[in-house]
Amino acid sequence: MGRQNRRQPILIENIEIIDTANKGKSVAKHEGRAIFVQGGVPGDICDITVFKRRKKYWEARIEKIHTYSDRRTEPKCEHFGSCGGCKWQNMKYESQLEFKQTQVLNNLKRIGGIDLPPHQNILGSKKEYFYRNKLEFTFSNKRWLTLEEINSKEDITDKNGLGFHVPGMFDKVIDINNCYLQKEPSNAIRLSIKQFADENNLTYFDIRNQNGLLRNLLIRTSSTNDLMVLVQFFEDDKKCINLLMEHIKTSFPEITSLLYIINQKANNTIYDQEVICYNGKDHIMEEMDGLYFKIGAKSFFQTNSEQAKVLYQKTKELAKITENDLVYDLYTGTGTIAQYVANSAKKVVGIDSVEEGIKAAYENAERNKITNCTFHTGDIKEIFTDEFIAKNGTPDVIITDPPRDGMHKKVVEQILKIGAKRIVYVSCNSATQARDLSLMDELYKVTHIQPVDMFPQSQHVENIVVLELK
Repeated sequence: MGRQNRRQPILIENIEIIDTANKGKSVAKHEGRAIFVQGGVPGDICDITVFKRRKKYWEARIEKIHTYSDRRTEPKCEHFGSCGGCKWQNMKYESQLEFKQTQVLNNLKRIGGIDLPPHQNILGSKKEYFYRNKLEFTFSNKRWLTLEEINSKEDITDKNGLGFHVPGMFDKVIDINNCYLQKEPSNAIRLSIKQFADENNLTYFDIRNQNGLLRNLLIRTSSTNDLMVLVQFFEDDKKCINLLMEHIKTSFPEITSLLYIINQKANNTIYDQEVICYNGKDHIMEEMDGLYFKIGAKSFFQTNSEQAKVLYQKTKELAKITENDLVYDLYTGTGTIAQYVANSAKKVVGIDSVEEGIKAAYENAERNKITNCTFHTGDIKEIFTDEFIAKNGTPDVIITDPPRDGMHKKVVEQILKIGAKRIVYVSCNSATQARDLSLMDELYKVTHIQPVDMFPQSQHVENIVVLELK
């Protein structure tokens, strides 16, 4: 009987949303228990229905809002609430910044468990929309149906979609009409491709059955007005591939890099796939404070170009590099940070696991007439060894900018063994950053914390932490 009751939804009336949480959710408290609520903004007074009950927390949705928070604003996007992208679009930007800063500090205190210095206020993005230089869209033959479509009881034959995944559903895609994250012609290109595909009966990918022609679409823009479009196909149908690629080429002559991939793996990652250049160059160029960076289809580059400049300027400032310093740049990508700080250092050594990125880093250094950088390819936990350090020198300053998972324990252990005078740790995930900081707490103290917002309308935030020897 108890088990059956636990499954029944519970209505809680007039409850206040008091905080934000991971994955764009908000928090209410009821009888000492945290309830994670979808779509709430701190300050809302609302009725909620609890639909999931766990020992430590409950999950709920809003049924009715009695008092709207003064932090609320009207979402721009028609897809808000269904699309998993901009979950904070219903919150004013100044409030977004406030909660991001709090999120960073809470993670550092709670997970890191270390003494923290006074923090610097978060650096906000000038652009609240159209700030992204890269978007990836997914083709699906089973798009997410709206409530209106489901309730209409009509037989829906058009189930093709090109857009973003529904949160928590790997096989459902929301067909996007208009996205506010990337400047034009991003929307125009996506809509034109979809219309052409539908008119010519090109098949969309079925992720469960692993069939269909069209799989993914990647669009990259740059401040130099370069434009990359990459289409990922599943089936190797040369006739249909050429038909679509020729349509894109003739419809959008401003595309400077038109590429495609035939990917027949179970997943859509492209790092082990051959990129075929259909028209133009196989890369685009990005400029930052007089430095130029070549970006290929597989290259990592910060997705907010304008705010990346702010991030790198602040990283360079906090690193306090002198002309006699040897600097290591771990997870260097295409060598952007390495080259950005190179003119202050004696030498910079960059390491990354993506071979294409390291090749681009060397090309970028040559283009930028930088002669004091060397770059090395390999899994950092495997190549960042005593032998590597003996060969390349012991760093005075280490800059590290790892992926969301943070640094491998082996990498942290090697950093501690080196004992560099200063570490600048740039992170897009303050939770894993905090975990790594706690591992370094015995030898290093945190002397500076600087959050930087790269991702308006979402809960994500970058954070720079400076560590100095105790």
